[in-house]
Amino acid sequence: MSYLIGIDVGTSGTKTVLFDETGEARASATMEYPLYQPKNGWAEQDPHDWWNAVCKTVPDVIRKSGVQAAEIKGVGLSGQMHGLVMLTKDGEVIRNSIIWCDGRTGDECAYITKTIGKERLVELSANPALTGFTAGKILWVRNNEPQNYERCAHILLPKDYIRYMLTGEFATEVSDASGMNLMDIPARTWSDEILNKLEIDQSMLGRLYESCEVTGAITGEAAKLTGLQPGTPVVGGAGDNAAAAVGTGVVKQGKAFITIGTSGVIFAHSERVAIDPEGRVHTFCAAVPGAWTVMSCTLAAGLSLKWYRDHFCKAEMEAAEGMGVDSYLLLNEQIARVPIGADKLIFAPYLMGERSPILDENARGVFLGLSARHTKYNLLRAVMEGVTFSQKECYNILCGMGVPFSEMLATGGGGKSPLWRQMIADVCGCNVTTLKTQEGPALGAAILAGVGAGVYGSVQQGCEAVIRTGTVQKPVTENSAEYEKYYRIYREIYPGLKEQFRALADMEGTGD
Repeated sequence: MSYLIGIDVGTSGTKTVLFDETGEARASATMEYPLYQPKNGWAEQDPHDWWNAVCKTVPDVIRKSGVQAAEIKGVGLSGQMHGLVMLTKDGEVIRNSIIWCDGRTGDECAYITKTIGKERLVELSANPALTGFTAGKILWVRNNEPQNYERCAHILLPKDYIRYMLTGEFATEVSDASGMNLMDIPARTWSDEILNKLEIDQSMLGRLYESCEVTGAITGEAAKLTGLQPGTPVVGGAGDNAAAAVGTGVVKQGKAFITIGTSGVIFAHSERVAIDPEGRVHTFCAAVPGAWTVMSCTLAAGLSLKWYRDHFCKAEMEAAEGMGVDSYLLLNEQIARVPIGADKLIFAPYLMGERSPILDENARGVFLGLSARHTKYNLLRAVMEGVTFSQKECYNILCGMGVPFSEMLATGGGGKSPLWRQMIADVCGCNVTTLKTQEGPALGAAILAGVGAGVYGSVQQGCEAVIRTGTVQKPVTENSAEYEKYYRIYREIYPGLKEQFRALADMEGTGD
């Protein structure tokens, strides 16, 4: 029996899972770490925290599984996309990573758009210049922290920093690098035109690989810290959503998944390059060689629910702890008692600004229709519905681009909730299906490792060998009609408040 490890460097924590070749998870371990917000709309993490989490979780899963290190045939990496990791020539971290949900780079994105040209940038990178993407962050450091930029010899993405620590190699792969605004996406390579015009030295960037290619091997030093055997191959891996696509079997035309994690994503596979000229959703290289993906990304999906829970549901959290159950289970029970529409209350989930589909870092969260009769559970249901409405907007865009699908596989924390899955089915009007294995990105990373190590013949064969679906939740016609009334109002919130959001952002205050 061969074994594979998938390491997923997430925003809330790093999860490591050890799988056998049939896809069964033999052991799993997670370590959390903080997110720092020095200013309103900023978001950073310390790369050392990611590495410490890897050094804790990898030995844990090896120990708990009872598997010998020599039986582990490969390591795959997955991780949060778009984060900027800057290293010196000696590989030392220069500053905290500016991560995916940071919105500070509005001026830099305007510069990129002007310098490259809006249409040309989309032609090459398949996306407009976005505040969450890496190119704007590179320019922000160059403009605002020149002393740090001068020290920078290597630019990596979060999971690729872990690759460097494991193998000593400065490398990345096409799915994750697609989210940097620096690639020629149709050609699956770095764009000389973009790099030259932005005056970014390509030597600072990692070597590009396909996701299932071997990029290096575990060094002796990394072996001492992780318990892995020296020489174990490490493959390219994938950005978190591309890895989740592999881990859910979305590797063929007509397949899609939805994930409600910190962010919310609808992700569809495509055998051709399909680009939204308005940049409302993203086109990236797939983790499958020779294929592409189209995906949406709302920035505060599960984050919205967690924000509300943490600040307004302390009693429920304490009760859940005393009962030994997940606090979200108790919250779902309360939400289910509130009718569709939350008694005429609607939430816009723009707590971190927004990417898909409005592309506005200045947008902020809104409760519309709040009255004295509403309880905290009305607000709680409105939060869940507002996040689902944001997914509906993105679902419609993908279908309009000629990337159709009639079923979505559910992943992420929100995907574990039958209530939320049914809400998604009702609002989007399509089937929502669970998976028997809920490891998502970690499983996808492990499958890619298996391809690189020769355990599977291809990504598709690996998925066929390990992935099994579970229950199907179908839309309820009368529910869909009721949600549609509120969805129509939801769609008017952002256009009606766009200028007010900008005015708030321009105000000086302690939250800047």
